[in-house]
Amino acid sequence: MEAALSPTVVDLEKQYLLQNYARYPVVLQRGKGCYVYDTSGKRYLDLIAGIGVNALGHAHPRLTKVIREQVGRLIHSSNLYYHEYAGPLAERLSRASGLARVFFCNSGAEANETALKMAKAHGHAISPDKFEIVALDNSFHGRTIGALSITGQESYRRDFEPLMPGVRFVPRNDITALEQVVSERTAGIILELVQGEGGIYAMTEAYIRKARELADRYNAILIFDEIQCGVGRTGSYFAYQLLDPPVMPDVMTAAKPVACGLPLGVVASNERASAGLGPGKHGTTFGGGPLVCRVGLEFFDILDTLLPQISGVGSYFRMRLTEISRRFSFIKEVRGVGLMIGVELEFPCKQIVLDCIEQGVLINCTHEYTLRALPPYIITEQEVDRAITVLKRVFKNAKRPEASQ
Repeated sequence: MEAALSPTVVDLEKQYLLQNYARYPVVLQRGKGCYVYDTSGKRYLDLIAGIGVNALGHAHPRLTKVIREQVGRLIHSSNLYYHEYAGPLAERLSRASGLARVFFCNSGAEANETALKMAKAHGHAISPDKFEIVALDNSFHGRTIGALSITGQESYRRDFEPLMPGVRFVPRNDITALEQVVSERTAGIILELVQGEGGIYAMTEAYIRKARELADRYNAILIFDEIQCGVGRTGSYFAYQLLDPPVMPDVMTAAKPVACGLPLGVVASNERASAGLGPGKHGTTFGGGPLVCRVGLEFFDILDTLLPQISGVGSYFRMRLTEISRRFSFIKEVRGVGLMIGVELEFPCKQIVLDCIEQGVLINCTHEYTLRALPPYIITEQEVDRAITVLKRVFKNAKRPEASQ
């Protein structure tokens, strides 16, 4: 009798993990720079970087060094005590953001939950009727109940309703609609300056400035969700700093790239917003431990030298994509800023993603019709050229879904 075959990684996941992810058929094993390798040794150019997390690529030598060193010293200490790295990283983030105080958590959704509590506490201190949150259609702020309540995409919300009450949704960049819903009942306004999960759509400067004006007029907290577009992704520390002069939020949330793969979320706020979360009003067990904070400090040291490259290579990438859009009529638009790039197609792009995987390039599809690239900040123009070569080959062989029926 033949011995039974050992279950594969995929078999075990299908048997024991919650089946809430539609995974692509790749089992990754290791990475180096802008490339990852599967268990067969096949190499892939990584244009998605853990959905914007692996900002310095894979196995960065400086990060590897500090992680190994810190793991041998102290990984976790709890928030009952001080450690060496939280204060210095908070100072670094405060100086980079222009905001006074920082809270560390574990994820973007948790950061947005914290921001919601700041807005709610601020409103409650003024009036029990000041509890409404204004959010945008097509937005994405996370999967927890609070963050989901302010996410303006029905597909994410419908199975979990009723959610948190008092949320008013408005279309992006519609100043008139925004003016109509912000009122004395508004506790907070939350914006992604570039909607990531929603298809890489940027807010206009006029819309952002109007949000700031309305927040001031009605004594509300203005929150910028920079979880996907922040911490270097757009070529500046934070997307609001691309405006001249910058529009300052009361609260800014960030997460993805700060610890380059280790879980670290960030909330930066001014004194007015942070006043509502005094001792005992908020907390987290794991957030801001010594390991992740030390990695965050190392990341910022490296990021300082990378910002010009992010802008330059990002512009080059969009230019090359615009060139090939003239060749393929089904490319509707190339959008983005820095290394946050979307390519909208006339048809769903899941098969394009699968074809790119076959050709050795990892990219993903968001909002069904938009190819999304969030490559590591260390990507070069030569690696962009490699990606363009593969995309041209895949686009050339692409079949519209109706053509294959």
